[in-house]
Amino acid sequence: MSTGLERFSINQMTVKQLSLPELVDSCLELGVPGVGLWREPVRAYGVEAAAKLVRGAGLTVTTLCRGGFLTAIDPVERAEALGDNHAAIDEAAALGTDTLVLVSGGLPAGSKDLSGARERIADALAVLGPYAAERGVRLAIEPLHPMYAADRCVVSTLAQALDLAERFPADQVGVTVDTYHIWWDDTAPEQIARAGAGGRIHTFQLADWTTPLPEGVLNGRGQIGDGSIDMREWKRYVEAAGYTGAIEVELFNDELWARDGREVLAETADRFVAHVIQ
Repeated sequence: MSTGLERFSINQMTVKQLSLPELVDSCLELGVPGVGLWREPVRAYGVEAAAKLVRGAGLTVTTLCRGGFLTAIDPVERAEALGDNHAAIDEAAALGTDTLVLVSGGLPAGSKDLSGARERIADALAVLGPYAAERGVRLAIEPLHPMYAADRCVVSTLAQALDLAERFPADQVGVTVDTYHIWWDDTAPEQIARAGAGGRIHTFQLADWTTPLPEGVLNGRGQIGDGSIDMREWKRYVEAAGYTGAIEVELFNDELWARDGREVLAETADRFVAHVIQ
C-alpha cells in the first residue's frame, strides 16, 4: 500500500537539530526512504561512519550539499576552492550519492563583474566535471533567487545554470530545480523542459515562499503549504520533463529549527503527501 512517501527525501538541513543517528532513526520510524546530507555535519560525524550508518539503515542518500563557491579571482583562493570541491566529490562518492549540489558563489569583494564570475565557474567545472564523472558523481548547479546574487550565487535562473551546464556532458554537469529559487520566473517551466530534454535535472528540491522574509533572508524558506508556491504544479513540470527521481524538501527556517526535530520531520512528511502527492 502506498504511503505517498516513496519519492520523499528529507534534506538534513530541514531538521539540523537532529544528530545523524537521530535523523536515521526518525526516517526509519516514519518510513522516509531518502536523505539529502550536508558536508559539515557529515564531516563532524565522520564520512565513512556516516556512510555505514545510512547504508545500514537502507536509506538512499539523494544528494550531498554542497560544493561550489567557484568565483574567486585570487589564484590561491581559486586553488583552495578547487581542492575543497575535489574533496566534496570524494565525500559524495563515499556516501553513495550520485549528486553533489553546487552553490556557485557570489561576487568577489570589490567586483561588479557578473559575467566574469560566471566564466570562472565554467573554468572550474571544466576541471571538476571529469573528476566527478570518474567517481560516479554528477554536479548539479543550483540557481538561487536573485536576492543572493551579490554574496552567494551569481547564477540566478535555470537558463543561466543550463547555459553553464550545457558546455559539459550531462553525466558531468546538470542542474538543481528548487521551487524556492525559481517559482517567480515565468521562463522556468520552459527551462525545466530544456533541462529534461538534455537529461540534466539531477535533483528536485522543494521549499515554500513565505513573507515577510527574516532579517538576513537566508533562513526564510517556508514549510510546504505555508506559502505562495503551487508544489503540484512544479512537480508536473519536472515530471513532464522526464524526471522520476527523489523529491527533496530543504528548509532553512529558524522557527522549525527551534522545534522538536522528530516532530518537524513528521510534519514535513505529512505536508509532502498533502501538498505534493495528493
